[in-house]
Amino acid sequence: MTPSVIIEVVGSGGVGLFWEIIFSTLGGLGLFLFGIQIMASGMQKAAGDRFRRILEVLTNKPLLGALTGVVVTLLVQSSSTVTVMVVGFANAGLMNLSQAISIIIGANIGTTITAQIVSFKIGIIIFPAIGVGSLLNFFGRRRIHRYLGQTLLGFGLLFLGMTTMSEGMSPLRDLEAFHNLLAQFSAYPLFGILCGAIFTALIQSSSAATGVIIALTMQDLIPFNSAVPLVLGTNIGTSITAILAGIGANVAAKRAAAAHVLFNVCGVVLVLIFLGPFTDLMVLTAGTVPRQVANTHTAFNLFGTLVFIVFIRQFSALVCKIIPGDDSKMEFGPKFLDPRILITPAAAIGGVKKELLRMAVIAREMLDEAMQVFIKSDLKKVQHIEQMEELINDLEKEINIYLADVSQHSMTREQSTMIGSLMSAANDLERIGDHAENILRLSEEAVDERLPVSNAAIEELTDYYRKVDSMLERATTAFENNDRDLAAQVIKDDDWVDDQEKVLRHEHIDRINTKKCYPAAGVIYLDLLSNLERVADHATKIAYMVLEN
Repeated sequence: MTPSVIIEVVGSGGVGLFWEIIFSTLGGLGLFLFGIQIMASGMQKAAGDRFRRILEVLTNKPLLGALTGVVVTLLVQSSSTVTVMVVGFANAGLMNLSQAISIIIGANIGTTITAQIVSFKIGIIIFPAIGVGSLLNFFGRRRIHRYLGQTLLGFGLLFLGMTTMSEGMSPLRDLEAFHNLLAQFSAYPLFGILCGAIFTALIQSSSAATGVIIALTMQDLIPFNSAVPLVLGTNIGTSITAILAGIGANVAAKRAAAAHVLFNVCGVVLVLIFLGPFTDLMVLTAGTVPRQVANTHTAFNLFGTLVFIVFIRQFSALVCKIIPGDDSKMEFGPKFLDPRILITPAAAIGGVKKELLRMAVIAREMLDEAMQVFIKSDLKKVQHIEQMEELINDLEKEINIYLADVSQHSMTREQSTMIGSLMSAANDLERIGDHAENILRLSEEAVDERLPVSNAAIEELTDYYRKVDSMLERATTAFENNDRDLAAQVIKDDDWVDDQEKVLRHEHIDRINTKKCYPAAGVIYLDLLSNLERVADHATKIAYMVLEN
């Protein structure tokens, strides 16, 4: 509220009325946001929580990618969440710029569905939805029933929040200063766009911001001409989430974030050029202002999607010029497991070896980035590490399935033995990925809790990690070249790693006892040592495999 509005509220109804409006509006907004969160959680669980795989697979064509963005946003009820996921995929190299853009523009359409729902006056179903949803959520025997109950509960809370906001704002209807403020939005559209963008950026939800605008129109507090600039501003304000997600990320992620901002800003500029005809057209779409506002939100994003889908290549090129640099895309899934050569076990085994070497490179990179999170207190790589962990898990599964298929064909005894060894190697590399993930979680805890770690402890841990990393590198090289001498060196080094782990553990416990190290940080240090020692064990197993074969 502006000072003039506050003064008039206090003058007409006292301080009590002022706080009643504030608390009712904030409480309604809180219920609205909580309802969206609860509904989204239930829909995600009911759908099987497969959004990552959906985004990775169904994005090869721009139109398909846009439709995928719409569907996923409907399920998670937040274009910001989908955009952050897309930026994360781009950062991990699992998605190129064109794929990212297609999903982002689809997500913008998907988020308008919430506005369409809340624009209808269906308050009669609020409490039945909350009641039935609660019963299913708390007493449902099957998980799918509980998830559907959670969705229904969130749906009811969402509308309860809308009703609370709308009723809480009703006293503003008779305030001249408030009407004068709203008149500025139609007289000066840029001012309305700015207000809508700032408000959306603050609450991090264009759905909630549009919901507030619709709540205002339900009480006849704002005319349609004033609502249009606010709605346009919400589309710019929601871009702040993508900007925050892209900070500190790689070139691909920054481009995805920039694409989201440019898409919304360019769309708003295009509509502003034809604001009069656009507003007149939207008035014809419905008989009530709330429905007109919802239709405006949807039409704006549909219009933008149609334009940018057609010119997606040119738009991608523009983004690349604005943010120059190399953009690499990590290939998800196996690269060398060709089902056509299964009938030739020797060739198939060769493909598996290449896939295992690729898996080893990813595991080693994952381990290094996890350690850097601890050593440098840098959380920028967390999402990338999580993506690599998912990739390693999938590769292990695909390799084992492929080897099982190979074993169904005629082969020599040596080849049969090799298949068992390769399965073990895949398991060892997957376990290294698990330990890297453990290291990541421990490092995150140390950074989040700001646990102090002595310089001596960090130096010791860094030196120990370098030795383990060297073992993993040499074990991989020995496997690649069938180098028995190099494998023997790895096995020999494992004894030193085991002994050194005991020495470092003893010394660090002494530091804790003498209060030279903070106990909570000391526990994390010891767990990090243990995980690194286990990584060395798995590297040694790979070395033994080289000697045995």
